[in-house]
Amino acid sequence: MRSYVDVLLPIAVREAFTYALPESLRARAVVGGRAVVPLGQRKFYTGVVIRIHGERPPYRTVKEVAKLIDEKPVLTKIQKRFWEWIADYYMCSEGEVMKSTLPSALKPAGFSEIFSDGYQPRTETRIAWGELITDDEQFLRALDSLGRAKTQQKALLRLVELFPVGTPRENALSRSTVMRLTTCSSAVIKSLEEKDFIELFEAEVSRLEDYGEGLSPLPGLSPAQETARREIDENLREKDTVLLHGVTGSGKTEIYTHLIDKVLQEGRDVLYLLPEIALTTQLIDRLKNRFGDRMAVCHSRFTAQQRAETYLKVLDGNRVPLLVLGVRSSVLLPFDNLGLVIVDEEHETTYKQQDPAPRYNARDVALVLAGLCGAKTLLGSATPSIESFYNATEAGKYGFVRLSERYGSGRLPRIVVSDTARAARRGERDGHFSHLLLREIERVTAAGRQAILFQNRRGFSPYIECGACATVIDCPHCNVSLTFHKGPGTLQCHYCGHAVPVPSHCASCGSEDLQPRGFGTEKIEEQLFQLFPLLTVGRLDLDSVRTVRSYERILSAFAFGKIDLLVGTQMVTKGFDFGNVALVGIMNADNLLNYPDFRASERSFQLMMQVAGRAGRRDDQGMVVIQTSQPDHPVIVQVGAGDYEAMVRTQLAERRAFLYPPFCRLIRFTLKHRQKEVLVRAAADFDQALRKLFGARLLGPETPMVDKIRGEFLRGFLLKIERHKSFAKARHWAGDEVRKLLTTKEYVGLAMVVDVDPL
Repeated sequence: MRSYVDVLLPIAVREAFTYALPESLRARAVVGGRAVVPLGQRKFYTGVVIRIHGERPPYRTVKEVAKLIDEKPVLTKIQKRFWEWIADYYMCSEGEVMKSTLPSALKPAGFSEIFSDGYQPRTETRIAWGELITDDEQFLRALDSLGRAKTQQKALLRLVELFPVGTPRENALSRSTVMRLTTCSSAVIKSLEEKDFIELFEAEVSRLEDYGEGLSPLPGLSPAQETARREIDENLREKDTVLLHGVTGSGKTEIYTHLIDKVLQEGRDVLYLLPEIALTTQLIDRLKNRFGDRMAVCHSRFTAQQRAETYLKVLDGNRVPLLVLGVRSSVLLPFDNLGLVIVDEEHETTYKQQDPAPRYNARDVALVLAGLCGAKTLLGSATPSIESFYNATEAGKYGFVRLSERYGSGRLPRIVVSDTARAARRGERDGHFSHLLLREIERVTAAGRQAILFQNRRGFSPYIECGACATVIDCPHCNVSLTFHKGPGTLQCHYCGHAVPVPSHCASCGSEDLQPRGFGTEKIEEQLFQLFPLLTVGRLDLDSVRTVRSYERILSAFAFGKIDLLVGTQMVTKGFDFGNVALVGIMNADNLLNYPDFRASERSFQLMMQVAGRAGRRDDQGMVVIQTSQPDHPVIVQVGAGDYEAMVRTQLAERRAFLYPPFCRLIRFTLKHRQKEVLVRAAADFDQALRKLFGARLLGPETPMVDKIRGEFLRGFLLKIERHKSFAKARHWAGDEVRKLLTTKEYVGLAMVVDVDPL
């Protein structure tokens, strides 16, 4: 009987494709293994076999599998169920989940390159003793035989110093290391090999960093930390998930370390999620001395081969239990023996995947993964998301542990609000700095301390305006102004990447009076250079840190006191622990508050409290200066008092009244088309179809603030589903209407972004 396989391909198609299995490959086929299959005229894809059967598909022509790659599965049963859940919940295909999960080196596509396996282990040439030297006596005879070849004889003596006769092959040194330490030439090495005195062989080596053996003592815990650790253990006996609400500087990482050690000792893996690659880099140093080679790191700046090696390392069922430290995508690794998931800074928006699909939230899918693996989850934050706090305190879904004091003798910083409107009226401003903030900068730097200045906008200024006709220079592909970057002298679009040199005159009226308006991190940096010429100023934003190395260089300089004042965007808010920071300045809190989103107040509070937490993390109490023209705004008052629960109460009351999460679930639909007229008609049809199903639960169509990006016009809808209604049914009904619209001939070229639980 003919055999067939269903192959899942990394494309946005809902169903797997069925292929005939050649008789020559039948014995090698394995569910979960990779298969190379044709698609279209000359295109080949690497997919995953999800079923082997004898049912011929209803195709006119059934194509054959071209190649099978694996003898063992690269997709586990747990992971397959995980993919199915992600695809169903986030309204995408399993192929799109596969595309995000499998590293590119494990799923090559194309024509010529497809018949290599993509991922190739790295190897190096190593040197071991040859078959003529197995003991000391044979070594001496070999040495005597080289009486006339003095160079080779000398090399042999140097080799025995590096690795004695009888050294196992697994401890052999690389050829390059031997040549460097002995100064032997390649000709000498070749001669010794030809005489069978040494043997050269290829050994597989890791592309991943080696963190050593580790196993240093666990960090000591303060009484408050020990109480919190014990309460977490007690809660995890009854609940699958616990929320740890610990103020900044309370030492949550030390508690995590104790929990990680316990789970690894039990023989199970731990996944430690962080919102930023930067935090991953900083945390490695704190954990490698304890966990060493039991730690694996995974982040977005790995090469394709490094990602593939990490994936296969986690997949290996014969390895020791691992602590996997990584960012959002780490939750998609093939865990099969997971015991604990830690989601640090669980409130962070960077856990949410924006593009491409699946648009998952790593915090939320981590809970599902833990459930599939029989693991527990710990969420940690100084300012938890309102949804998590509600689930822990009112809904009773999570356990809840509070850690309300800083580690050691550290005290929470004193927060002062500087009224910028009042300062401007009184002439108490210099550039974008109030005199209050300038005095504090002078005070702390005179004492040899450091300051962090937070401005949530990069570039020099948000736009350039003509002083004569008020024309603003916009992006030709997006309905948004171009941001002025003074360093490279360009105007850049932060949506599509379009960049042009700064023009010499206005395109509308010809005036040369082009004025930068507003301010970003570049402008703050320039003004600090002018105001404090004797101080060293650094900047931390996407423009200054294009690579991990440049990021680490800036942080290292700040850590060692080579930078006095550090200006940055949200990058400076993320959990850094610098003991010499005595002052934090929030340059423009209004920019955070005045944003048209129901989460604006929550996000503003979280950001300001996070950046405030960088100050005074040792003995002295730090200070935070918040510059705002709205000193009486409820969020500013709540930040000033450090009153997280007051913020939550206010926001929950508003969300209950207007039906927003956590009292409902949201799905955002964004329609895109290059022709505005076509988009308007499609939006009207979609509105009519969904309104029949959901009525007033559907909001829209709306025109976004930026209604054209990369040449495509946009229209949006927001669907609210109450908690007591079936969200699964709502997703399936809405998904059917999305597919109908996208297959309508009238709307060729229409694209739809479906975002479940949007942020």
